[in-house]
Amino acid sequence: MSLITQIDQDIKLAMLAKQPERLQGLRAIKSALLLAKTEKGAAEELTQEAEIKVLQKLVKQRKESADIYKTQGRDDLYQIEIGEMQVIEPYLPQQMTRFEIEGVVQEVIERIGATSIQDMGRVMGLANKELAGQADGKTISEVVKQLLG
Repeated sequence: MSLITQIDQDIKLAMLAKQPERLQGLRAIKSALLLAKTEKGAAEELTQEAEIKVLQKLVKQRKESADIYKTQGRDDLYQIEIGEMQVIEPYLPQQMTRFEIEGVVQEVIERIGATSIQDMGRVMGLANKELAGQADGKTISEVVKQLLG
């Protein structure tokens, strides 16, 4: 079953259960997926990898907005962003722990023979491909800097 079909079913369930916060998050997902699909072309379906990237982008946007609202003392808006983020995250693959990420990055470093921070670009490219959907780029970057630095 495609993710859009799953989201449609979950929207119906949220409407029946009268869950407005969940409904808002699900509609944000559907909107972003439909927008990404139209950008690719009407005839093409989104790949699972593309769907994951869209969801990761939504979560990242929610985190950044929540941080801004928190620093500005807007707890009402902060709670809305956190609520939407909690609706979106279950549709993403399980995220790896920092320890697991370090293991994968260490293996990439050994495989390509990286020795200094100047090799960061090559390491990041391979690590991002291998960890796609399982870790965010910021964490991967921190681990690469730590291991090469």
